[in-house]
Amino acid sequence: MANKSPLSDIEARVKEAFVRDRTILSFPEYFKLMQEQPKEQLRNAAQYVKAVFDHYGTESVQRPYGSYTRYKLFDAPFSNGEGRISGQEHVQMAIYKILSNFVRVGRINKMILLHGPNGSAKSSLVSCIVSAMEAYAKLPQGAMYRFNWIFPKEKLGKTSLGFGSEGDKGGPGESFAHLPADTIDARVPGELNDHPIFLIPVPERQRLLEDLQKTLGQDFVISDYIRLGELGKKSRTMYDALLQAYNGDFMQVLNHVQVERFYPSKRYSTAAVTIEPQMSVDAEMHQITADRSLAALPKALANVSLFNVGGPLIDANRGLLEFADLLKRPVETFKYLLGTIETQTVSLGGSIVYLDQLFFSSTNEKYLEAFKQHPDFTSFKGRIELVPVPYLLTLKDEIEIYKPVITQKTVGKHVAPHAIETAAMWAVLSRLRRPDPHRYVKALTDIVRSLQPIEKLRAYDGAQLPKRLTLAQSKELKRALPDLYNETRGFPIYEGATGASAREIRTVLLNASYNPRYTSLTAMAVLEEISELTKLASVYEFLRDEAVDGYHDHGKFVRVAEHELLDIIDEEVRTSMGLAEEGSYEELFTRYVLHVSHWVKKERLLDKHTGRMSEPDEDFMREIEHIIMPKEDDRVDFRKGLIGQIGAASLEHPGELAAYPALFPKYLKRLEEDFFGRRKKQVQRNKENFMKYFSDLRGELNPKESEQVATMLKNMTQKFGYTVESARETIAFLLSKRYTDD
Repeated sequence: MANKSPLSDIEARVKEAFVRDRTILSFPEYFKLMQEQPKEQLRNAAQYVKAVFDHYGTESVQRPYGSYTRYKLFDAPFSNGEGRISGQEHVQMAIYKILSNFVRVGRINKMILLHGPNGSAKSSLVSCIVSAMEAYAKLPQGAMYRFNWIFPKEKLGKTSLGFGSEGDKGGPGESFAHLPADTIDARVPGELNDHPIFLIPVPERQRLLEDLQKTLGQDFVISDYIRLGELGKKSRTMYDALLQAYNGDFMQVLNHVQVERFYPSKRYSTAAVTIEPQMSVDAEMHQITADRSLAALPKALANVSLFNVGGPLIDANRGLLEFADLLKRPVETFKYLLGTIETQTVSLGGSIVYLDQLFFSSTNEKYLEAFKQHPDFTSFKGRIELVPVPYLLTLKDEIEIYKPVITQKTVGKHVAPHAIETAAMWAVLSRLRRPDPHRYVKALTDIVRSLQPIEKLRAYDGAQLPKRLTLAQSKELKRALPDLYNETRGFPIYEGATGASAREIRTVLLNASYNPRYTSLTAMAVLEEISELTKLASVYEFLRDEAVDGYHDHGKFVRVAEHELLDIIDEEVRTSMGLAEEGSYEELFTRYVLHVSHWVKKERLLDKHTGRMSEPDEDFMREIEHIIMPKEDDRVDFRKGLIGQIGAASLEHPGELAAYPALFPKYLKRLEEDFFGRRKKQVQRNKENFMKYFSDLRGELNPKESEQVATMLKNMTQKFGYTVESARETIAFLLSKRYTDD
């Protein structure tokens, strides 16, 4: 027996999926499904999209400035993370809250207007929601249905309509929904994606819904669209003509109904449509004249005028409509939305079209401020939910934007460590605003006034507070971080409203990859590219902002990013030299905490070397405090405050060991700097030997020095991800910037 063709396997699977997914149903079959799954089949667009959010679940995201809910659909699990939205949890929460309000009142009566600077992910947020809808609709619980009108060929028999006969397949006692294509004369779709329940007259529908409400429970609000919505004009005309021809036999009319599963699709403009700025109308109606399939309609419909409605507003029904850059259109072109948004209807050709769709739109702050001055803004204000979408202010989130798109595959060369991080740091620095010290309590006034952009960035990113602060000051500032983060919320120019966009930073990274001086996309190439960008003030508006107390000083931010980069490289190189075991600083600090803890409790501790109980080592504690403690702090208060902070962390996270690197990063950093400060000459000599290793002077190295370089090179490549050549370029950069004069 011949092997089965792969095409036959595909055919079988496609057929199986078609049947399994219940793609085509008769109206009685759909009615049964609706009774079995009323919550799934009686949802309006808001309930459907909210169900999409709920389906993918949530997680709690802890930030130094507050706790947020992240909706996992924005992680794009349906596309393996492609199109993921980094950060923006407060925007996600705002959208979900608005959806929940629509669900509670049973009506979609407002447009969601996402406003923010260009490139802040406004369209990306909507696109991610649409992609989630498309994926969810393919699941059993996401099934959506519309209907078509089916008219069989006359050969099936003769009746008053010109087809069908008692006892024939598709006759008066049986639906035509499943007829083979070659037995159908005409198949007329309903272009509005009308809900099949609209085929049940409103009075009868009300009774049906009252019965179903008992199954649904009082928490499920049946929307106005489901309760009161009506058929589109074409379907209403056909319904009335058929009902008349069948002398009021409702079931005979339903025999002509084919219920069809459909899927939201932005590509095919089905229940998911984006309207770009344009002058044309968004909906229209025209009489059907040249459709050959309609020539086969039965005599009862031959003399009936049928009209099609079309346009983006119609295509998006039962889903989501996005107006990209809405306010770039003259207000007169979208005034009709005032009534459409509020009533979810639109008047076309003397008839009312019932709509069920979410309205999203986007704009930048410049156009929004101009719109607020327009006489019609007051009318629109009550029909719009404004949701600000600023640039990201958290470095970790900013980095995540570029990692999927800046790879060795996309740039054509190795992406060296810290290239992306350096670009992201400069971007976030460009967006920060100088805080107003007068908005804070007296104890914070001077701290806030002196807070530099890089310190603010670190505080937002991981509560890394300035080392110069005392323990008490650090506590005050940490407590105030939510207020600091939200200080400008609601201002016309809020924090994150200006600065470098992610689009511009992507361009910087791509351009830097072409730098012929480096074999990899390095952080040094990125810094050079950013330096060139800062010269283009005539092109980028944010570069023209006045520098105030270190903020908006974009040229200086290049030097700040370089300084941060050098610190990181320095640490990597020193670690690669093997001058200190990884974690030794933490171990030293852990030992110090142990002695302080027993000192505070006035207890003796076990000396692991002698095996005897002894007093905490005062000399050891003072030695460590000389390195990590601010000079103006009191030694006793410092020790007690340290133990108190550890205790507070234990209460917040019961059962977990205190994570000293997270609690006291600046103390560990000071210990590290002290260690390497004493070994600076050795560090410099090792780095110079590394450079000799790659030059004509390699022969000057003795075997031990060569071995040290080889170890260092192995660590740089295996532990930190450099190539041999990018490690050489990076160390050369470090030597030129920090060790030339020593």
